[in-house]
Amino acid sequence: MRTDELVSEIKKKKSFLCIGLDVDLTKVPTHLLELEDPIFEFNKAIISATHDLCVAYKLNTAFYEAYGLKGWKSLKKTISYLNTNNPKLFTIADAKRGDIGNTSTMYAKAFFEDLAFDSVTVAPYMGKDSIEPFLEFKEKHTIMLALTSNEGAFDFQTLKTNDKPLYKTVLETSKNWKNSKNLMYVVGATKASYFPEIRKILPDSFLLVPGIGSQGGSLAEVCNYGMNHQVGLLVNSSRAIIYASSGSDFASQAAQKAKDLQSEMSIILTDYL
Repeated sequence: MRTDELVSEIKKKKSFLCIGLDVDLTKVPTHLLELEDPIFEFNKAIISATHDLCVAYKLNTAFYEAYGLKGWKSLKKTISYLNTNNPKLFTIADAKRGDIGNTSTMYAKAFFEDLAFDSVTVAPYMGKDSIEPFLEFKEKHTIMLALTSNEGAFDFQTLKTNDKPLYKTVLETSKNWKNSKNLMYVVGATKASYFPEIRKILPDSFLLVPGIGSQGGSLAEVCNYGMNHQVGLLVNSSRAIIYASSGSDFASQAAQKAKDLQSEMSIILTDYL
């Protein structure tokens, strides 16, 4: 998916909501556990109820890999369902990959060619030759960890090297990599005060922003500091939406939670656009 197509969907739906499909079988409604593929059936119901309210879905691969081959099959069925039934939705494989060049090439092929995701998250610790193989794929996006929402982010990401926080060095360096136009970045919603400095470095890039909802991030603050000329934000919510109910009404309750966020986004976009 091209960036302009994503922006068009944001404007059309008045939403920049990304829903995380992080399926934990201990939290899904118990009646689904009787089905052949409860993970896929849960996802399908959530997608059917919320696809008109969001512009993206993010699948954290750990929640599928944890169930072995069955989980991976559920992942593949879910992305196939999305691509077939909702091809205009932006899809994210939240895999946080990154390794030496030839290994990264294989990771990229797995997520971009075999599974046909629009994007994949990567970790930049090993440098440009671990990221550039992902950037070679046309109309695919590589979403690099920048400043994350977890407490441990302060262990390394904000440490100063040559009087500059490490995350800033990472961002500035990544702009010089081949095909860097295909980069997006992860910035946690709990780090809203950092957004102005990040936007100085990345004025035109899309930011994937987890941490709204259960992690306590503020949508208003994220938008106030993080929006750019093409909105430039994908705000993710996972648990607060998909586990809004553990009963038979789980899909409709998820839709209501998604609608609440989309309504807030619509108001913000009306003032912004």
